[in-house]
Formats: sequence, C-alpha cells, structure tokens
Amino acid sequence: MSEDPIAVLSRWEAAGAVWRVVARDGNAVTIALCQCDGGAEVGRLTSTDPRLDGYLAGRTRSDD
Repeated sequence: MSEDPIAVLSRWEAAGAVWRVVARDGNAVTIALCQCDGGAEVGRLTSTDPRLDGYLAGRTRSDD
C-alpha cells in the first residue's frame, strides 16, 4: 500500500517546500516535489487517488 498522497503534499507544504502539477493522464496526477525556493525538483508523486483532485482544488502549484 502506498502512502496517502494528500498527507505527503500536506507535509511538503508544512515544511515550506513547493509542489507543482506536471501531468494529468486520465485519472493519474503527477506532481513534482521541489526545493523550498521552488527551484530544483527533488522527487515526484504520481497518484490515482480520487480525493487528490479535491485537495488540489484546481491549483497547479502549492504557491498559487
């Protein structure tokens, strides 16, 4: 079982780091996890969890 994508993004934001949606493919969303300054990508999260769309609420990045 993979980790809850909403928990991952919540922790990422709480730490002051930035995420950006980089792709949507059918039900899957891929999100780049970036350094606190919004610079270099340090990881990616891909999820088909239907709750993720509600969490994103139309945002394409955490610093919108």
